[in-house]
Amino acid sequence: MSMQTSFAPDTETLVTGAPLSRKRRQLRKAGESYGFLAPTLILLFVLMIVPIVMVIGYSFQDEAVMGSSSGLVGLENYIAVLSDAGFWKATGNTFFFTVVSVAAHLILGLAFAMLLNSPLIGAVPRAIFRALYVLPWLFTAAVIAVLWRMLLAPNGIINFLLSTDVEWLASPQLALGTVTFINIWAGYPFFMVSLLAGLQGIPNELNEAATVDGANAPQRFWNVTIPQLRPIIVSLVLLDLIWTSQQFALIWMTTGGGPIDVTEVLSTFTYKLAFAEYDFSLAATSAVLVLLMSMVLAVFYVRHQKARD
Repeated sequence: MSMQTSFAPDTETLVTGAPLSRKRRQLRKAGESYGFLAPTLILLFVLMIVPIVMVIGYSFQDEAVMGSSSGLVGLENYIAVLSDAGFWKATGNTFFFTVVSVAAHLILGLAFAMLLNSPLIGAVPRAIFRALYVLPWLFTAAVIAVLWRMLLAPNGIINFLLSTDVEWLASPQLALGTVTFINIWAGYPFFMVSLLAGLQGIPNELNEAATVDGANAPQRFWNVTIPQLRPIIVSLVLLDLIWTSQQFALIWMTTGGGPIDVTEVLSTFTYKLAFAEYDFSLAATSAVLVLLMSMVLAVFYVRHQKARD
């Protein structure tokens, strides 16, 4: 007696009349994946890749305006920008503004994160402190700029409390430090929230084992807490370096790069080349140089993320 085994017909066989090969199935799955990604890839291409290519092209042209140019000039624009004392003054201001801001973000963010993670603070005070500390992160750059311009005005609350009449944003000696302080105030909550999540992910057993071994609080901090937070700290610092070095709105809306050029950074320097002097070729060149600097940091960030994974 012969035994017969029935098999459920394959859906793809019913549709095509023949089973698809493994390679064709893989191609179909890949096509579906790229189909879902296509809208995002098209937007990235149109809104990012095309403008970048256009700006790079403008940097090699003379008097480039809205796609028209009087001809190619090779590297003359790059030589002109790199020979400009204003570019290097803006680079120095950007370096100071970025390094001080990122360092302060890290220190304040870690300090407040450890405070909020401390068992010495009750649940209700911890919730109140979290709301207060994260408040600056909720404001846009425009709100922060207007708020601090009012506070730091000659007749503002800061001068009233200090009994002075200092021009915080108009003084050549104080303006750069003032906008750096404002940026620190606006940016530390990002570090605080991220590091607080990292602290809460550290197993208690590690600190308990260190305590049993005789480690005191500073030793536990340097040998347990910091090594556990190192991947998060490196990622945050690299991201913040990229974001802060390209800060524009806050500086433009508080000082406009002035007084004179004491708060001029690369973003405002490039903007003025384009829309104050109408030299779009040099502005494109400056933008390309900023892009190259940012790409160096981006490469380190990507390599760190790959090593972390």
